[in-house]
Amino acid sequence: MKIFERIPRERPNTPLLDQVSSPKDLKQLELCELEILADELREFLLYSVGQSGGHFGAGLGVVELTIALHYVFDTPDDRLVWDVGHQAYPHKILTGRREKMTTIRHKDGLAAFPNRAESEFDPFTVGHSSTSIGATLGMAIASRLKGDDRQHVAVIGDGALTAGMAFEALNHGGHDETDMIVILNDNDMSISENVGGMQKAFGRIFSSRTYSHMREGSKKVLGTIPPVWELAKRAEEHMKGMVTPGTLFEELGFQYFGPADGHDVVSLVKTLRNIKDQDGPKLLHVATTKGKGFLPAEDEPIKYHAISKIEPQQKPSENKSAGKKFSSVFGDWLSDMAALDSKLVGITPAMKEGSDMVAFAEKYPDRYFDVGIAEQHAVTLAAGMACEGLKPVVAIYSTFLQRAYDQLIHDVTIMNLDVLFAIDRAGLVGEDGPTHFGSFDLSYLRCIPNMIVMAPKDENECRQMLYTGYQHQGPAAVRYPRGTGIGADIQETMNLLPIGESEILRESQSKKVAVLAFGTLVYKALEISEELDLTVVNMRFIKPLDQKTVLTIQQSHGLIVTLEENSAMAGAGSAVNEFLAEQGIQANLLNLGIPDQYLEHGKPNVLLEDAGLDSQSIKEKILKRIT
Repeated sequence: MKIFERIPRERPNTPLLDQVSSPKDLKQLELCELEILADELREFLLYSVGQSGGHFGAGLGVVELTIALHYVFDTPDDRLVWDVGHQAYPHKILTGRREKMTTIRHKDGLAAFPNRAESEFDPFTVGHSSTSIGATLGMAIASRLKGDDRQHVAVIGDGALTAGMAFEALNHGGHDETDMIVILNDNDMSISENVGGMQKAFGRIFSSRTYSHMREGSKKVLGTIPPVWELAKRAEEHMKGMVTPGTLFEELGFQYFGPADGHDVVSLVKTLRNIKDQDGPKLLHVATTKGKGFLPAEDEPIKYHAISKIEPQQKPSENKSAGKKFSSVFGDWLSDMAALDSKLVGITPAMKEGSDMVAFAEKYPDRYFDVGIAEQHAVTLAAGMACEGLKPVVAIYSTFLQRAYDQLIHDVTIMNLDVLFAIDRAGLVGEDGPTHFGSFDLSYLRCIPNMIVMAPKDENECRQMLYTGYQHQGPAAVRYPRGTGIGADIQETMNLLPIGESEILRESQSKKVAVLAFGTLVYKALEISEELDLTVVNMRFIKPLDQKTVLTIQQSHGLIVTLEENSAMAGAGSAVNEFLAEQGIQANLLNLGIPDQYLEHGKPNVLLEDAGLDSQSIKEKILKRIT
């Protein structure tokens, strides 16, 4: 295996890879050529991600596994489902998308994750973790019912296996006894130690036809003598349990194979060939190294989980925002608040770095809880802590809180528990696409009794809202976008905001139009406020709504415009509509928000234009209504 120390800036020479435009081409290669192909694929992956930016370490770790899967199975007729999709870049390269890889995550380019609309080789659109086993099981059952003869393979990482729904699917799959294969890509030693001679030997033994035939033959013979067969079965289970980590999976009903060396492509091919035609649910445990073959990524896998596009020249500093990241505002506040209140505990579902909880975790390790990719558990854990008088802060992305909606309602708000939700990545996040957009949180939060919901216009207001939500006795949420703010001065002193009160930032002379803005789009309204003579209100609270200000504005202005980076349907604007309708008031209203469609990936500013939420589009829509 070649080892790379830097990302190539020029397209590398890849003569063998260039011959592979589909898995059919891959199958024409000799087994001995696959190691050369792996080196070329890894180098091309380094080059293409350097050109486009994107997920990085996971793909490097599954180069050999991807080659082996497409070499052994007849995709796309055989179904190959990648969990999350961070590791699917080599899969895209081998399935006809090689020359488009530099467009990945760019507008009108390849999607960041497997996408059914993009390729027949992507049987399931993914983005959130831990869905692969359940989806693959569903496909396998459907094939069985239809009489289709095909293989079904799910590839899931050890991190994604921490989610409860993965075990729900394993439990069902083992009970149903449907033919399917689960590949457990273990890249962090969370289940077993690194692969060694003993593990490789047992992996070969347990996957071999000889072992399988011997096992089945023994079952037929000893099965006629129940006590003897039961003793032999237990002996086998205990022997395997001592030398492999597969006892859990065997108990769930899966035949366990491995651990296998995930970077030995020839061995992987032989192992997959051994197990593919065996009946029932099977799990192959594959040990890999995240970032394999690129030394900086192997040394710092978290840092190289994803990278930005490598620019040919350093961009001028004036092109960079002077503002502070909202996640950093939260991280600073969390540590500051923890110093003031020993009851504060921080909870995250595997988002320590993304939510900027690193400093807090280092300062207060006993009060920091990373529960893994288990959003439902994170919320219920917080509820249990709140029941006993602690003050939990759940740091979670908007798109991931969707996965814990029942827990939010059933375990937190029904009991009116004192939990603060710091909701990051709200709105049109960008290059990761619709699976990661926070387009619905204002809609799904504001309808829940006992919730307080806030959206800051800038960095300082974010800090003050976090403090306000923390001091509030009951469930509260502060939702803020990814990236930097406008560069507002952040006050170290924390002050309570009056619950449910907005602030008027500009008053119109003509009183023709008032914009009620929620969150950072306040500044889009201010950009056009002088030209159109707008009243601009920073609403701050989605719930409780500032009803007094809404009534005052309605009585004095000809048109009310609501503005939010959230679904226009059922969002903050709808809250204004509902209140006025409840009062029996027929008002002239224009609700501006994300349209009723899934926008694709792209830069956030481009996506705002697509949604009609950039300042020029807002201006045009207002003028259309008043002229």
